[in-house]
Amino acid sequence: MEESKQLIINSRHSNLLNELKKSLKECKSFYFSVAFINYSGVQLLLDTFKELEEKAIKGKIITTTYLNFTEPKALEKIQEFSNIDMKIFIADREKGFHTKVYIFENENDYKIIIGSSNITQSALKSNIEWNVKIVSKEEEPFIKDVLREYNNLWKMSSDLNDEVLQRYMLFLNEIKRTESRRKMVFDSVLPIKPNKMQVKAMENLKRLRDHGEEKALVIAATGTGKTYMSAFDVMEFRPKRLLFIVHREEILKKAKETFDKLLRGRSLKTGLFTGNEKDYESDYIFATIQTMSRYYTEFKEEHFDYIIVDEAHHSATTSYLNVLDYFKPKFTLGMTATPERCDSLSVFDLFDNNVALEVRLHEALEEDLVIPFHYFGVTDVEGVDLEGVNLDDKSELAQRLMIHRRVDFIIEKMNFYGHDGEFRKLLGFCVNIEHARYMAEEFNKRGIKSVALCGEDSVDKRQEYIRQLESNKDSLQAIFTVDIFNEGVDIPSINTVLMLRPTASPIIFIQQLGRGLRKSGDKEFLTVLDFIGNHNKTFLIAIALNGARYYDKDSIKVAVATDFANIPGCTHIQIDEISKERILMQIDGENFRSAQYLRDEYNQFKILRGGKIPYLLLDYIKYDGAPDPVRFIDKDGTYLNFVAKTEKDETIKELLIDDDFEKILKELNTSLPLKRINEFVILKYLLNHDRINIEIASNEILKYINKIDKDSVIHAFECLNHQYWDSSMIKQKIKLVEYSDDTLYRSDKFTKIITDKRYRKYIEDAINYGIIRYEKEFQEEYYGVPFLKLYEQYKMIDIALLSNYRKIHSAFRGSGLLTNGNEYFLFIDLHKERGIDERINYKDKFLDQSYFQWQSPNSTRQNTDRGKNLINNKDRKINLHLFVRKYKEIDKKAQPYIYIGKGDTVEYQGEKPITMKIKLHQEVPVKIYREFIEKI
Repeated sequence: MEESKQLIINSRHSNLLNELKKSLKECKSFYFSVAFINYSGVQLLLDTFKELEEKAIKGKIITTTYLNFTEPKALEKIQEFSNIDMKIFIADREKGFHTKVYIFENENDYKIIIGSSNITQSALKSNIEWNVKIVSKEEEPFIKDVLREYNNLWKMSSDLNDEVLQRYMLFLNEIKRTESRRKMVFDSVLPIKPNKMQVKAMENLKRLRDHGEEKALVIAATGTGKTYMSAFDVMEFRPKRLLFIVHREEILKKAKETFDKLLRGRSLKTGLFTGNEKDYESDYIFATIQTMSRYYTEFKEEHFDYIIVDEAHHSATTSYLNVLDYFKPKFTLGMTATPERCDSLSVFDLFDNNVALEVRLHEALEEDLVIPFHYFGVTDVEGVDLEGVNLDDKSELAQRLMIHRRVDFIIEKMNFYGHDGEFRKLLGFCVNIEHARYMAEEFNKRGIKSVALCGEDSVDKRQEYIRQLESNKDSLQAIFTVDIFNEGVDIPSINTVLMLRPTASPIIFIQQLGRGLRKSGDKEFLTVLDFIGNHNKTFLIAIALNGARYYDKDSIKVAVATDFANIPGCTHIQIDEISKERILMQIDGENFRSAQYLRDEYNQFKILRGGKIPYLLLDYIKYDGAPDPVRFIDKDGTYLNFVAKTEKDETIKELLIDDDFEKILKELNTSLPLKRINEFVILKYLLNHDRINIEIASNEILKYINKIDKDSVIHAFECLNHQYWDSSMIKQKIKLVEYSDDTLYRSDKFTKIITDKRYRKYIEDAINYGIIRYEKEFQEEYYGVPFLKLYEQYKMIDIALLSNYRKIHSAFRGSGLLTNGNEYFLFIDLHKERGIDERINYKDKFLDQSYFQWQSPNSTRQNTDRGKNLINNKDRKINLHLFVRKYKEIDKKAQPYIYIGKGDTVEYQGEKPITMKIKLHQEVPVKIYREFIEKI
């Protein structure tokens, strides 16, 4: 029998939803009494209810009208299950109803969960809730009391029939009408405060300005509040005159409304500058680029103190460049959700490669900036065979997917899972326009009013269909589309997304998913139905959903097997067993480091860019879900060399013939991804100056991190001077600097290379890529010395750099224990190579999330100085840093270590080796702990 008493809370480790699903699958009958039930919670239990119906396992559910919270739609859905009886307690002013009890009758006992959780997505997954699970025999007094009380409630409650439901619905509609009127008045007086993303952006913008920067870019997903963020920053900057430029007039008016709302009470005048209205006199002018590009010379160059460019991916066009080159503001801010749309001049270059903030899908979910999604991965209908089909052959794919049985199956699943809200507002992503038109036609035949939209359709036509879909009074329910990059396919009220094409790219998948995640009105969640076929790239779905910067086959398998338990908040991912097995098998058979896989990944990325070769590393930063180009560097030494070989590009091969250029590029490329920003910031400065001293270097570094120590700046100077390279490394490298009197001077060879535009472009790209990626991964925090971030990946040699080691760095390798003064670094392997005799486990292991057992090197005795430092580390002021990896190698590739922080020895025994129990300073997060301990 399982544990008799247990507290169930919602955390990254577990939640009530998982406990309910598990208990339902094990029981022979169930009885719920829940005050509030809404559709967001019911949808998460639908598949489990269906399984119980098929097994003829019966259940009873009591709910209530108390506080008018329960949704009639949720009750109607539960009523569809023939095995579930429902009753409703009609609450009144005298008697409320607030029970939350889940009773499961098993073969040999009863399981009862009583606590605070209703059936809503938040209560089941993310709210702070306390629920107590008690397992006991039927004859126990407590069980008897609960069952007796439940039966009494059942008798007191009313049958849930159509008449009761209808009356309840009409009553709720009336309440909504009166409440919405009250709400409008109430909301208007509430102070608006910046969210976490906006606060972070403002801090970073201020830091950049404080250290002399005049431009910056903010990248954040649609709907995360970029306009509010810019208004908050303007309030802090307090410019006398502001210019806000956008591409579309409808966005302009909304932006002006936002500023007017926040600036209320300040003696500032705002005005529009458009085709119809030209307000020259206002303090803050909101202009369309089309109009401003014709009239900008009528203003003085210094007229505006602050310029904001919304939709900054457009800013590489001539009209924007003319305006931005003309004005001389104190600060320019660019904002975009989609930097990938800027294909000519780099949007990063336009804003001096200063990315103040980048918030992509997983961060947006984490910070509650977008609504959660409920993803259901459904094995495609029988008869759709995609085995061996080239996913780039759109015509063949479409033909195989355009079958009537599949349409019926899609509608059946749509009806089963339902959607948030009263009206269906659906976006379906198709293979090509033929497929989109077929889907719209077939949906129309089945009574679901639908249209197909593609890139060839006019803006007016797109806007009209979007207006119809947004309106609750129009009968349009679905838009089927192909090109998700079109401006204007942004429909905030979308509550259903259908993935009707195989996923060939994580980027496309994330972009499609993001279309429905904008917050809108009362929208609680997005329903995503993905119809998963038997093609050979099904596993790409797992990579997209996992959202991890680094991945290997083991971490992805753990994510799939645990239903992506690391996904934050109320987002829910569920893949049916057939597809799950298929994905796990494909991952097992794939080598993510093989030349063929890397070429395929690169080519898919290139196709996504319309066939344009991604010559620059920064091309990858533009896309959420892009491949990691560092893996291409690992393959061929430099990214450019990988491109030259893959493309058979003779022009690039000729560039790489220059030995100095190739060596400099290799030194920069193999330093990626950066674990310390100092060296690259110094080199960025030296691109435009012939020397740099410690004071200037410190100021430059402080643009990116909030503190820097002088010794680490000096150490960076020494490293750039190659003071800690061994003789073989020195032969392979070219010195970029000369070091003398606390000053670095640009070397002649480096000067010669960067003076040549052909070479400079790639040197600048590597440096800017390193810095921007570092900002994304490490943010502005100063981590001290050693400069180590918790749960980041590291190689042994990285730690020499990060601990300011002043001996030959390549000597920093070997056994599992390396030292630098009082800093002791423990490098730990949990298993041997994945798939190679995994029965051999070392004595090194997690005891739980807070304690680790580690064995010292075999020669260590307790009475030696090193032994005493290890077992009495706290008293002797020795810092023990633990680095752990699950496997030494995966697919014959050495794996990096994960830094799990510092720890102190609390118990020890034996010697040669000493076995130590180490208490970690920080409990290891569940997601990382699970990856370490689970074997799939």
